[in-house]
Amino acid sequence: MKPPVHIVGNYVSPYVRKVLVALDLKGVAYTIDPIIPFLGGDGFTALSPLRRIPVLVDGDLTLTDSTVICEYLDEVHPTPPLLPREPALRARARWLEEFADTRMGEVFVWRVFAQLIVRPAVFGQQPDTALIEKTLREDVPHVFDYLESQAPEAGFFCGELSIADIAVASFLRNAALAKVKPEPERWPRLAGLVERTLALPSFVRLKEFERALLKVPPAEHRQALAAIGAPISPETVGTDRPRPGLSRG
Repeated sequence: MKPPVHIVGNYVSPYVRKVLVALDLKGVAYTIDPIIPFLGGDGFTALSPLRRIPVLVDGDLTLTDSTVICEYLDEVHPTPPLLPREPALRARARWLEEFADTRMGEVFVWRVFAQLIVRPAVFGQQPDTALIEKTLREDVPHVFDYLESQAPEAGFFCGELSIADIAVASFLRNAALAKVKPEPERWPRLAGLVERTLALPSFVRLKEFERALLKVPPAEHRQALAAIGAPISPETVGTDRPRPGLSRG
């Protein structure tokens, strides 16, 4: 039997969540070193020279970008597919994933979630409230408006579930953790699509791990996750000293 793949990255990262959902959908077992990238040591830098998560280690292969990882998984484990077969829909799915990774990452993760949750927990710093307020007022509605224009009334972005839905829902899960959600009255199609996607068992199974991490300081993450059955690796590349660096994956 082939050993599990190994993931380095935290359960509350939307980039990591995207990969973990893909693994679950495809029935691929994994172990995880649930570090926060800012707490990665030299061993983390050796695996991920840009200090980004997630990292996937599969035998002799190491990959450090969530899109590349998902495409690799789709080629090695083609069922169920993450990308549509029809070229136009395939391109559409790739674009929406890119929109999620870049624009949604900037708006929801770096300007909201990281400000409210990561800065206090990891660096002991207060959130930039002016940045958060400006983001909620100006950027969030623009993102929601665009996604509403792309979302179907039923089903998923490309008909069947694809990486587009997984990526968008992964980032809106972080937005929800920061108390930001698309209001059904204003963005009904987007709200419905997100609700359908996050209700999938592959997302639901991750919520207990996410909640556990948000209740304890980073130094207790591994212990808290192990206590509820997460497949924690015996070794870690994490440290207890924050180190600024890139972590977008």
